[in-house]
Amino acid sequence: MKRVILLIATNLAILAVASIVMSLLGVNSRSMEGLLVFAAIFGFGGAFVSLAISKWMAKRAMGCEVITQPRDNTERWLLETVARQAQQLGLKMPEVAIYQSPEMNAFATGPSKDNSLVAVSTGLLYGMNAEEVEAVLGHEMSHVANGDMVTLTLIQGVVNTFVIFAARVVAGIVSNVMSSNDEEGEGLGTFAYMGVVFVMEMLFGILASLIVAYFSRVREFRADAGAAKLVGPQKMISALQRLSQGPAVGDMPATMSAFGINGKRSMAELFMSHPPLEKRIAALRNAA
Repeated sequence: MKRVILLIATNLAILAVASIVMSLLGVNSRSMEGLLVFAAIFGFGGAFVSLAISKWMAKRAMGCEVITQPRDNTERWLLETVARQAQQLGLKMPEVAIYQSPEMNAFATGPSKDNSLVAVSTGLLYGMNAEEVEAVLGHEMSHVANGDMVTLTLIQGVVNTFVIFAARVVAGIVSNVMSSNDEEGEGLGTFAYMGVVFVMEMLFGILASLIVAYFSRVREFRADAGAAKLVGPQKMISALQRLSQGPAVGDMPATMSAFGINGKRSMAELFMSHPPLEKRIAALRNAA
């Protein structure tokens, strides 16, 4: 309910600010409302479609093998650990999967808390000890309990709407100016509009990615804290330390990297979906 209220309030704020700006610029408010509806449909539509098919996409992209009947003690332990944590958090048992990858990583995804998937790589499952794997599972289950998949989808929808809307507003202003200065008018104006939309969507898209990355980093700290409550802070710290000793993350596609426990490294922290591991470890130590 809080997320829905946040979503409505954010969109109302965007509409209010847009209306004020457009009034100051002398632009017809009706056309702006129509543009905002168009932007919201495409902005939120794409985000929610991605959320709805997130489990299916993850399974195909990562080659996940869902465990229905455990074939050995490791798979049995994995299912039992996730089941215990789900019970502790009051969640429906998620699907549990393993995917083949030498990198130590895991992720959680799904359209809701009661319809989720938790997957671990073979590199993590056999490269960490049981306590460290338990901590990683606690981190992913905390993502599910916090509703992080839905929250990030709402944020992505808001910024998508802003990008689509703002790019076309700027393009419309530039197109009108160029058309008024051009004898043939409409041809050059249309060409300018299409070009400016393309450029502005790229620029606003970069700004939007900073916002999404910031909220993604915040949720990683929260998931670390949630895992620390489930299994103890030292286990989570040990798991993060083990991740820092492993190879750089590279196997997970960009569309899935935000859902992994270990994110891709970047020269600019502002663009990272995950905080640096040393900062996550320091946060857990400070909390402890």
